[in-house]
Amino acid sequence: PALSYTWIFNNTTLDLGDDSRRFVSQATGNLYLAKVEPWDVGNYTCAVSSAEAQRQVWGTPTALSLRGDGVMGEYEPKIEVRFPETTYAAKGSSARLECFALGK
Repeated sequence: PALSYTWIFNNTTLDLGDDSRRFVSQATGNLYLAKVEPWDVGNYTCAVSSAEAQRQVWGTPTALSLRGDGVMGEYEPKIEVRFPETTYAAKGSSARLECFALGK
């Protein structure tokens, strides 16, 4: 069944319509934040829903905090690329390929 992913920030659903800094992949459910700002600090919770199953499940909150020293330590920037081996599309249909670069 198709799953839909939503993120909750401090008990309020994130409205990503006009937000160019935040993106939720509907393929993985991952939340991506670009250029983290002090007002991004707080608790993030993922909610997964299935219309077919008429069910929604929430994960446990994950806290985001800023480091004051600017050092990322074990989380040094890296570039990671993942592509599916094959993508299928019917003739005349639309296809969407996603590309992400993680790092600083």
